[in-house]
This record gives sequence, structure tokens and C-alpha cells, in this order.
Amino acid sequence: MDLATLIGLIGAMAFIAMAMVLGGGMTMYVDVPSIFIVLVGSLFVVMMKFNLGQFLGAAKVAAKAFMFKLEKPEDLIERVVQLADSARKGGFLALEEANITNPFLQKAVDMLVDGHEQNVVKAALEKDIDLTAERQTEGARIFRSLGDVAPAMGMIGTLIGLVAMLANMDDPKAIGPAMAIALLTTLYGAMLANMVALPIADKLELRSGEERLNRTLILDAILGIQDGQNPRVLQSLLENYLADSKRPREE
Repeated sequence: MDLATLIGLIGAMAFIAMAMVLGGGMTMYVDVPSIFIVLVGSLFVVMMKFNLGQFLGAAKVAAKAFMFKLEKPEDLIERVVQLADSARKGGFLALEEANITNPFLQKAVDMLVDGHEQNVVKAALEKDIDLTAERQTEGARIFRSLGDVAPAMGMIGTLIGLVAMLANMDDPKAIGPAMAIALLTTLYGAMLANMVALPIADKLELRSGEERLNRTLILDAILGIQDGQNPRVLQSLLENYLADSKRPREE
């Protein structure tokens, strides 16, 4: 679980709720018509921008912002160097017995064991990397669209409330509810966009970049193993993927 995403979301919501309570109570900030205008209206507008499958899959994609376990690059390097050592001693068939938990690495090793040419291995893995990144970017685009639409729907709700208020200026009792719709829709739109949709979109893009880095590392490692590179040389090359602070220090 990504604690940063969870703590950030809960913390932001908690401080907003605290401000509302201190400002006079939560009930004065709840307006059902405003919620329908912003939340339901925004979802339907975003649905128009994508096909139904993409839209319905957004919830599953969003789970990556909260529940996503990615191997550290240094752990991957250690694992592929072990595989390189095994391949150097026993050939590619020795990799068939290796216990590999990373699906992409397993796919790459299977291609080596099956004896595919290097250009075939490279093309297949690069295509996998590109298509995976494209799917992840699509998920982020859905939430970024929601972040764009929600404030606009808030403004539409504000205009609806202002029209209702101006149409009932002769009735003081009707001014208050109309003004509540006008202001609360703007509030709901800003909260939905800046506290939920846009942060999730940014986190999904971050996850996509991290996963692409790992997969590119695996691609370079597999091509190096196929070339028969010395495991120590391969390790040195792959350590370029690490930040300076995480690279092993020479004695």
C-alpha cells in the first residue's frame, strides 16, 4: 500500500472537515443538489470523452495509486545479475528453473529459454513496454479530465444558484438556499478536482514512469545476458539506472 497517497488524502479531508466544524458545523456545508450537479454531472461529462470500457476501468486503474507494489531497481539488478551468472554457467536452459516473481522478467526469460533471436526479443519487450505505458497514461488522462471538468461543473452550479437567487429576490427565504447552491457547487468542484482527481492522475503518471524504468532495466539486462556479458560488467552497466546515492561505493 502507498502510505503517501492514503495519508495525504485522509489528512487533507480531515483538515477540511475540521475547518468546516469550526466554521459552524458540517451540516451547513452539505447540499444534495450541489453534490448531484458536481459529482454526477462531472462523471457523465468525463464518460463522454472516453469509451465505456475505459471509463468503467478507471476505478481499477485508480487502485494503483493506493495499492501498488513495485520492485526497487537495486533489487531487480541483484536478481538479473544472479540470472546472468546462472546463464553463464549453465546456459539459457538453466534459467528455466529460476524462481521469478516479476511477470515481465519471467516473459523475457521465457523468450531466452525458447531461443528467440535478439531482435525478436527486443522488439517484443519494447512493444510490451510501450503498450503498458499507453494503458497507464490513458487511466491518468481519465482522472485529469475529471479534474478539469469538476471545477467547470461547479461554475455551472454556481450560475444555476445565482439565477434562482435573482429570480426570487422578492422572497428573502428563497435567497439563502439558492446562494448555498451557488457557493457549495464551486466548493465541491474545487475539492473533487484538487483533492481527488488531479492528485490521483499525478500519482498514476509517477507509477507509470517508475514501472517503465524497471521494465527498461529488465530489457537491457536480458539483452546483456543474451550477449553473454560478464555478470559483473552487466551489473556495472545496470547501476546507471540508480541514483548516485544508491549506487554501491567502491572500497
